[in-house]
Amino acid sequence: MNPVQDYLQNLTRRHFLTQGSHLLGTATMASLLGGGAAKSAFGANGVLTADTAQQLMTHHAPKAKHVIYLHMVGGPPQMDLYDYKPKMNDYYDKDLPETIRNGQRLTTMTSGQARFPIAPSKFKFAQHGQSGMWVTELLPWTAKVVDDMCFIRSMNTEAINHEPAITYMQTGNQVTGRPCLGAWASYGLGSLNNDLPTFVVLVAKPTNTDQVQAISARLWQSGYLPGEHSATPFRSAGDPILYINNPPGVPTEIRRKTLDGLRQLNEQTLAQFGDPETRTRIEQYELAFRMQASVPELTNIASEPASTYELYGEEAKKPGSFTNHILLARRMVERGVRFVQIYLNNWDTHANVAGRLPSQCKDVDQACYALITDLKQRGLFDETLIIWGGEFGRTIYSQGGLSKENYGRDHHPRCFTMWMAGGGSKGGQIFGETDDFSYNIVKDPCHIHDFHATVLHLLGFDHERFTFKYQGLDQRLTGVEPAHVIPQLLA
Repeated sequence: MNPVQDYLQNLTRRHFLTQGSHLLGTATMASLLGGGAAKSAFGANGVLTADTAQQLMTHHAPKAKHVIYLHMVGGPPQMDLYDYKPKMNDYYDKDLPETIRNGQRLTTMTSGQARFPIAPSKFKFAQHGQSGMWVTELLPWTAKVVDDMCFIRSMNTEAINHEPAITYMQTGNQVTGRPCLGAWASYGLGSLNNDLPTFVVLVAKPTNTDQVQAISARLWQSGYLPGEHSATPFRSAGDPILYINNPPGVPTEIRRKTLDGLRQLNEQTLAQFGDPETRTRIEQYELAFRMQASVPELTNIASEPASTYELYGEEAKKPGSFTNHILLARRMVERGVRFVQIYLNNWDTHANVAGRLPSQCKDVDQACYALITDLKQRGLFDETLIIWGGEFGRTIYSQGGLSKENYGRDHHPRCFTMWMAGGGSKGGQIFGETDDFSYNIVKDPCHIHDFHATVLHLLGFDHERFTFKYQGLDQRLTGVEPAHVIPQLLA
């Protein structure tokens, strides 16, 4: 792009329609609504109300204003959690039939095995809720709210290794460098607050750390979108955000004067070269200054009443824990943060499922129940979309040693389970089916691109029209191959 095109690109529809100085945007809004409807769309000061502005920014009225995305790094084993396969008890230690595997790709970790012995889940299952959803005994809290959740048992991906698979799930492409889902939400919807980031990332520390996967900032970058749409990482130790506080001996007045000087220099540079990243730098400096007051209040969970810890459990008081980050996510949504991404590692269960899975489930179980319950109590559930899932699933056959009490599972991209709750998703819905081996999809597949298309629909966007011009192409999250919104997942 040339500088003029960059400037026009950065005059987003969000800015164009919500600023009173853009009279054409106001006139357009008035002509669209007309009469009394137009008057109700504007506040007393003549500026669009937040709800109406959001509807104007989108292709249709959104169901979700916020997203809390809980990514389980490593790939949870679906047949040990949500995809109950009782017939596998009859196949214990028998080889996976070739008619089931059918020459499908294997990782190098098991491709050299002489056998592929089937490992039935050692954990008990029961049906819960009116939906009758099967849930493992390891998730008793989650089982209480299955009717608020919609389960997708037929998720599938082409990626079989962690780095490309996580990148694919987060950005819609196995190649790094694309914007993630949170960056797209930030770009399309903008901020609901002035004093906190639009998009925040938290990396929780699992109780068990036997086999954590490397995750990096590439997963929450803005890619070819303007840099302001990258996530702001919050830390669990020390200052929540690096350099959020003034250096020793520097009072707020001096910091303000310094930033004013920097702003003047950056505005001169912006006027001369038109680089959109200079505009991003200006806005981020100002946001950082405002966050000096807003972030300490946000992260002060000691202000929560005792009833909060009765709901979430004492683990919520432990900095860096998944439950602590879940509570912070609820506080962020309350204060207008648009998209919160939480990563929890150590789901890569190549071995010792019996020793590791109970700990992993305990980390997430009460926390997810509490989040759904808390959001409902506060009237935020219907406008907040919660997403839970990993980058792929696990194999029904065992990797390494096998006994009825313990086993391991390799990566499996052909089918895995995710769930959503709130934000316009359909509670109590179970979508998709896999075969008796939880190896192949037999009904209603849901590809990653279909999942992304459905999430964007809940945020108010037609995924085929929600694009960004880059390198001469209209880039989009769902890519160029066909993708479809899954209507059965919508309330």
